[in-house]
Amino acid sequence: MILPMLDREWPQESELVVCTVQNVKDFVAFVSLDEYGGRQGLIPISEIATGWIKYIRDHIREGQKIVCKVLNVDRTRGHIDLSLKDVNEHQRREKIREWKNESKAQKWLGFVAEQTGEPAPALENEIFSKYGAFYPVFEDLVIDSETTLKKLDLSKKVAETLLQVAQENVKVPKVEVTGHLYLTS
Repeated sequence: MILPMLDREWPQESELVVCTVQNVKDFVAFVSLDEYGGRQGLIPISEIATGWIKYIRDHIREGQKIVCKVLNVDRTRGHIDLSLKDVNEHQRREKIREWKNESKAQKWLGFVAEQTGEPAPALENEIFSKYGAFYPVFEDLVIDSETTLKKLDLSKKVAETLLQVAQENVKVPKVEVTGHLYLTS
């Protein structure tokens, strides 16, 4: 995965991150942070689950995708301490959904770059600098393409291709609310 900005090299404390479990030992689990180019993190047994843990493998296994909370980041030593127990089910579900959407959006940007001849990293940096994420751009293009394209200020060819990819792939959820309103004066 190409990281668009240098500030995305290290996670922030208290941030939720998607991880893949690499190695499980008796008292610790080592994971790679999927959103940070596979940077390594560590989950001590005390942060795996609440309560006493007899076998760590009852709670976590190699190859598993998990969502962890960042407890501490030591850039000088290259250490990232994580917690699995501090993430509730709702947070986990939301983070996984957000991560999947960002992954899809990054692939779509790759298609746009390929079709237009625009270098993918340049396009990603341009969009990331204005939005801070990729998927919201595609949602905004479907909802209000004119305003979004003005904000992005891209070449005509790139803008048209971006709009086409957004319209083909993004379905913005709509809700219809009905009811009765009685007014008296």
